[in-house]
Amino acid sequence: MNAMLWTVIGWLVFGLIAGFIARAVVPGKDDIGLLMTIVIGVAGSVVGGFLFGLLTVGFRGFQPAGWIGSVIGAVIVLVIYNKVTGRKRLRR
Repeated sequence: MNAMLWTVIGWLVFGLIAGFIARAVVPGKDDIGLLMTIVIGVAGSVVGGFLFGLLTVGFRGFQPAGWIGSVIGAVIVLVIYNKVTGRKRLRR
């Protein structure tokens, strides 16, 4: 149980960092909170792992990516999220 708790905490921290980097890279103001930043970062890691698998070794299922793949995936997820929800506003 203790190892599983640390795994979940690690994913949350990993998702938070990848989500924050994605928010810094994508221009404009994001009106999303901390929880959505974590969700975008974790989803970005899965998307990055999927894309990396397609480009290199072929599709092997959904698996997380490393830091670079996670940030690239989080940027993709954030752009799609902003397009779908229309929440993106220009910074003032």
